[in-house]
Amino acid sequence: MLRIEAAEIIVVRLPLKFRFETSFGVQTEKVVPLLVLHGGGLQGLSEGTMEFAPMYREETIAGGLHLLKEVFLPRILGKTFANPEDLEAALGGFRGNKMARAMVEMAAWDLWARMLDVPLGTLLGGRKTEVEVGVSLGIQPDEAATVDVVRRHVEQGYRRIKLKIKPGWDIQPVRATREAFPDIRLTVDANSAYTLADTGRLRALDEFGLTYIEQPLAWDDLIDHATLQARLTTPLCLDESITTAQDARKGLALGAGGVINVKVARVGGHAEARRVHDISQAFGAPVWCGGMLESGVGRAHNIHLSTLPNFTLPGDTSSASRYWATDVINEPLEAVDGLMPVPTGPGIGVTLNREFVASIAELHEERTA
Repeated sequence: MLRIEAAEIIVVRLPLKFRFETSFGVQTEKVVPLLVLHGGGLQGLSEGTMEFAPMYREETIAGGLHLLKEVFLPRILGKTFANPEDLEAALGGFRGNKMARAMVEMAAWDLWARMLDVPLGTLLGGRKTEVEVGVSLGIQPDEAATVDVVRRHVEQGYRRIKLKIKPGWDIQPVRATREAFPDIRLTVDANSAYTLADTGRLRALDEFGLTYIEQPLAWDDLIDHATLQARLTTPLCLDESITTAQDARKGLALGAGGVINVKVARVGGHAEARRVHDISQAFGAPVWCGGMLESGVGRAHNIHLSTLPNFTLPGDTSSASRYWATDVINEPLEAVDGLMPVPTGPGIGVTLNREFVASIAELHEERTA
């Protein structure tokens, strides 16, 4: 049985090692909310992927922390659950706020796996001991800078290069990259920056042999994505549009895309992520694990999820040292020749660097029943 005895809420701020620009704007640091659930002398870890402002989805760090403290944790502290899916059901009556709910659910999965003394990936049904890794590259100042940063990551062995694009910065960097690297697996991500009025510009990307175009249109519009997909030969990949397995079913049934980006926090946790995986597999649509600039805690969760069989495209689980001078965990998460080893040991296989976390924590609260 899974008994939740206590919880810690920790917030840290990590400076990025590089300037990361997308169609949303520029990011130079990441505020990372962490959750630790205690039970049976063990600890389960998770990370929130909400942002300061509701740019990616509607959730924010401030809102998520409020829900954790005042709504979600009071419903589980001091209680016993049969398994993490039983705990998920205890939070099922609330609408939206998937990322905040995922913090509780994912920490419970980690705790449960540690109690059973098995890796989380194994518990979820995965079998891989390493997963293919791609890299997501922000918008660069010009084509030459784009080719240069792509070259560095190709030389590091990454199995897929993803370029962030936006209106006015799309065909130029993609053409320059494809001319310099005719054989690499190349994708682009628009983060909802386009409309159907831009169909001509998006159709021009067909000539570059992209594996997919990720979330070109509105985050909540599957209909326009289906219209656009019918006009393109390049598969569309749905990201922000998919928050449940039913979203995935509807999107694939509509023909709104042919690839699904699974972000475990975006869909509310591992149980729903596995359902998205299964439905996509039934449609013959490959999935891959997206990233939200996670620290080592979230990155380890992503790696374990990626061991499921339909994760057949490289995910955004690149080396942690790309992002952070010092991570919040003790164990290094480093890819070799485009392959990320799955952390061994029970649960997500990593532990908090308590000394470092304490030195940078902007918030550290303990809760008991």
